Amino acid sequence: MAGTIAIKNGYVFDPLNEINGEIMDIFIRDGKVVKELSAAEIKESKIIDASGMTVMPGGVDSHSHVAGPKVNTGRMMRPEDHYKENLKKTSLTHSGSGYTVPSVYKQGYDYAAMGYTTVFEPAIPPLEARHAHEEMHATPLLDMGGYLVLGNNFFLMRYLRDGELERAATYVAWMMKTHKTYGIKCVNPAGVENWAWGKNVSSLDEANIHFEITPREVIKGLAEINERLGMPVPLHLHANNLGHPGCYTITKDSLKIPDGVKTRQNMDVEWAETKIDPSRDRSIYLAHLMFNGFTGTTWADCESGVKDIADYINNRDHVVIDSGCTPFGEATVMTGDGPAIHDLYTLTGNKWSNTDIEMECGSGVIPFTYLKSNPVHSLQWAMGLECLLLINDPWKTIMTTDSPNGGPFTKYPEVMTWIMSEAFRKQTFGECHKWANDRSALGGVNRELSLYDLAILTRANPAKTIGMAHRKGSLGVGADGDVTVYNLNPQQLDANNYEALLQAFRKAEYTVKGGEIVAVKGEIVSLPEKRTYYSEVHVENEREKEMLADVKEWFRYYTLGFANYPTPEKYLANPTPIQVNGERSLHDRGSTY
Repeated sequence: MAGTIAIKNGYVFDPLNEINGEIMDIFIRDGKVVKELSAAEIKESKIIDASGMTVMPGGVDSHSHVAGPKVNTGRMMRPEDHYKENLKKTSLTHSGSGYTVPSVYKQGYDYAAMGYTTVFEPAIPPLEARHAHEEMHATPLLDMGGYLVLGNNFFLMRYLRDGELERAATYVAWMMKTHKTYGIKCVNPAGVENWAWGKNVSSLDEANIHFEITPREVIKGLAEINERLGMPVPLHLHANNLGHPGCYTITKDSLKIPDGVKTRQNMDVEWAETKIDPSRDRSIYLAHLMFNGFTGTTWADCESGVKDIADYINNRDHVVIDSGCTPFGEATVMTGDGPAIHDLYTLTGNKWSNTDIEMECGSGVIPFTYLKSNPVHSLQWAMGLECLLLINDPWKTIMTTDSPNGGPFTKYPEVMTWIMSEAFRKQTFGECHKWANDRSALGGVNRELSLYDLAILTRANPAKTIGMAHRKGSLGVGADGDVTVYNLNPQQLDANNYEALLQAFRKAEYTVKGGEIVAVKGEIVSLPEKRTYYSEVHVENEREKEMLADVKEWFRYYTLGFANYPTPEKYLANPTPIQVNGERSLHDRGSTY
């Protein structure tokens, strides 16, 4: 059980409280950050001497594929992935294996060793939500939640086509409660439904078959529904034509659709103290920008279009992105975008798995290797870093590898070091195919992000973006006692000495979760309780009854009974509902911004 802990004399980086490397103490009591401890409490506390070290909130990953049927398919179809990376059982921890798609126990330990305490699964199919929750339940140490895939859902496409926005919003609210999920995910809107018939859509205004609804209508409708309901997280969009030359145009045009949609986050929570507004202020969250940023007409003439999209984002305030970096090496590409995976299969000939999930969505999985000698792969490496370096405001960016699509999350230390060290980028440029330099803008970028910037990209902004900043991503009074201590002295930081950065980021000196030390120099030392967050969205009872009458009528097209559709709370580890769209005022919070 969490007691009291004092982290003394560290250089603290807490952007939500505008703390930039100040030497100070962090105190935690009963799992929460407090202003101070009494002399008696200090005497009984665990003390971490962080002198000469960097202290940040626990890492928050807002987009990592860690649970669910497609993730488990990736584990099963890649025995070679498990031979390479093994973890022995200890008196405290389970055994595990896997590199790009580790087993559930190993992924929890690996995240904690790097200083991460919160991870959200970005694509949960409604029909298979129980499976996703079972895997999240079994993942140790991490507080978790997931976004529900809704961009090709039969009910929503029908409601949006018919202009029934209120009924569509009521359906989304019911689905969040039913499957214990947290936010709306939209993958290749209107296109995945076409893939069930061997087709796709290629433009924002191309209607799909049967439902005759366009991607533009789906994106606009879901963005409006998201704000009507006051959801914690913006609409999380995986844009159309992902991974194809020329896709940057449809990506930028997709971002324009919710411009002007007024942001409304309405959660009934106790807010930790922050100096800046911790509530989200974006209406769209674009997933893995790198994969959506190609120019050209073929792979022979493709180039990076990230700068063009970055210029747009630099001049707008409604967009936040995660990067989807590709740090080279083994990966497992998995996505709800079935046609995109099939195209990759035809390109590579690698083994391939495809699933169509009745009335809801689809997915695909394929092993992949990113090579420095490959011209397109080298370009993708440069594009991923451009996503984080060409967008001027770090509060518009989140660092990810779209794990395991661009590469496993255990490659985060490399990405962190590339964006902080121009020398490390130049060293990697020298090993890459020349396309990395010739067809991207990265070679002309001398920007090096600071530790404060890094804390925004990996802690403060992911938490703020997904509506978890009331307890995650900061060290303000009332925040969860999640802390990372890196053996890195900011006063002696030398961006040219990138090996020191890599070493520090690969294994945190200390990881503290809920006021309990869980990892020391990468070794797991305790296994405290975790939480699973979901949105309990409130709508009028009569509207829900009316909507459910229609849903039950159409449910005859499912292969299971309506009573077996919901995900019971018993599948969740310490279920923690977030009350959304209730009566409590949006501004009734305890923050000091």
